[in-house]
Formats: sequence, C-alpha cells, structure tokens
Amino acid sequence: MSANSNNQGRAYEFICLHSLHSAIKTIRPAEIVHNSSYDAAENAWQTLDANEQALYTLSARSTIDTIFAMEPNIVEQSDDILKLYIQTDKHGEEADVRDIIIERKDIMWEIGLSIKHNHMAVKHSRLSKDIDFGDKWYGVSCSQQYWNDVNGVFSLLAKEKAKGSYFRDMDSKEDQVYVPLLNAFVKEVKASIEKDTSVPRKLVEYLLSKYDFYKVISIDSKRITSIQSFNMYGTLNQASKVKQPEIVVPVINLPTELLFIGFKKSSKTTVLLSFDNGWQFSFRIHNAEDKVNTSLKFDIQIVGMPADVNIKYNCKW
Repeated sequence: MSANSNNQGRAYEFICLHSLHSAIKTIRPAEIVHNSSYDAAENAWQTLDANEQALYTLSARSTIDTIFAMEPNIVEQSDDILKLYIQTDKHGEEADVRDIIIERKDIMWEIGLSIKHNHMAVKHSRLSKDIDFGDKWYGVSCSQQYWNDVNGVFSLLAKEKAKGSYFRDMDSKEDQVYVPLLNAFVKEVKASIEKDTSVPRKLVEYLLSKYDFYKVISIDSKRITSIQSFNMYGTLNQASKVKQPEIVVPVINLPTELLFIGFKKSSKTTVLLSFDNGWQFSFRIHNAEDKVNTSLKFDIQIVGMPADVNIKYNCKW
C-alpha cells in the first residue's frame, strides 16, 4: 500500500470512530480510548483538506443506522460505558484484521470493524529461505523435502543479489524461480493437509482473520459505503437483553477439505486453491523489488467465498 493510501485509510478510521461515538453517546454512555493508533489516525485526518474531510464524514455517517440494526448491544441503554478504540498494527500480524473495536466489559461483548477506503485489502505474505510458511500460516512446520526443493532457488537468488542483479535481467525468472517455488509450495500444502485435516480451516483463518468482523469499504466514486459481514465464529449479530437484531447476519462455514490446488491455466506465476464451502484463493508470486532479493512476495486474492459472505449492505450517501 502506498504512503498516500495508508494515510487515507488512517484518516477514514478516525472519522468512522468519531462518527460512531457521536451517534452512540446520544443513546448511552460511550468513550473513545486514546492510544498511539488514535494519534496516528488523528494526524492523518488533519492532512486532509476540508472537501476531503466532508466526503469522508458523509461516508462514515452513512453506515451508522445499518451497524446499529445489526448490533443491538451497541445501543442498549445501560449504565456501563461502551468503549471504542483503534487497534495497533501489530494485531494484523496475529491474523486480526479489525481496525476499530467496540466493547462493553459488563457483558464481555465486543465487535470489530475492518475499515477500508477505496480498496479491498489482500494478504501479501512472503516466501524466503528463512520463512517457515507452514508454521506461520497454519501451524504445521514445512517438511525437509520442501526445504530441499527450494534451496536451489534461494541459492540462485543469493548469488544474483550479491552481484547486484536486477530481476528484469534474469534469463527466465519464471522458469528458474517462480515455477519451482510454486511447485514446492503446492506440494507442501497438499502434504500438510494430508497430515492435519484442520489445515484448510487454519489457512483461511490466517488469510482472513481469527476473529469475526464487519468490513466497511468506502467507494467514493459511487457514493456508497459497503458493509460485509465475516461471521465465521458466530460472535457477530448477537441479541441484546431486550432486542433482536433488525438485520440478520448469517454464520459462515469455514472449509474442511481441499478440492484443488494447482497452477492457473497458462500461468507460471499464479496458483489457484479451492476448498469446500465455496472458498477459493489465488496466489500470485512476484518480485516486490526491482533488484534481486532473497524473498518473494505473494499477492493473495479471494476469488470465491460462501454465498452468505457475498451479501453486502450498501449505504448510500
């Protein structure tokens, strides 16, 4: 993500937080928790001009009624103080994509919002000679066979890096680097799933989140803010003591088995992975830098999801 996009994202988190707080405090006690992430978001907000701030505010406010209709615990009248805060970036490294947390300690309840401005977030994980992706992604360490398979590729990259080479000058980076790495990756994922049947679920948890969340995406060109629910563990959309949700959010089934993993047709850079329950992902490997480096980056995209995830609530403004 560019510095400008990152700045816009933080600014949008700031106004979403304040818009929610302003609406909630007219109904019940609520406060914003200030931390380093709040300060960064506030600084980003102050870099916007008046027109941008007005646009972001319209977008953020358009979501309020829908969020309240999904989550009656937010607006339940009570003496306890509801708290809102922006999470630190380190939570993203722990498979927690929630940017804003709304919580009530008296009933041990919280929900999270993943806030995006004009883009859909994707994972950008890496492969290198030092990264045990199996252990990091789904808790099954990569086999010795995997390391044997990729050792030659990373040795080649190390030599080219030492020479100061550029990827564009390599004779065939696809056949020398991408294809053997992806072949080793495919073989290792298959072997891990055969070893541990919980890998499909854990892999999706890594790629998406270990926590339920609502994805809030501002699409400025259409003057729409889209809300998408990822209710994988059943913690969203809970009734309050006195009220059921006005909008019902379905629980999503995580995958249990691998249906297919292999190269995309006519591609030397992209692997497709399909699970049951409608989950499909693409893994495109690429060099993130011009100069040869000893690690490569995946651009991981969701290309298929359960039908219930594809239900979006579009808030016009």
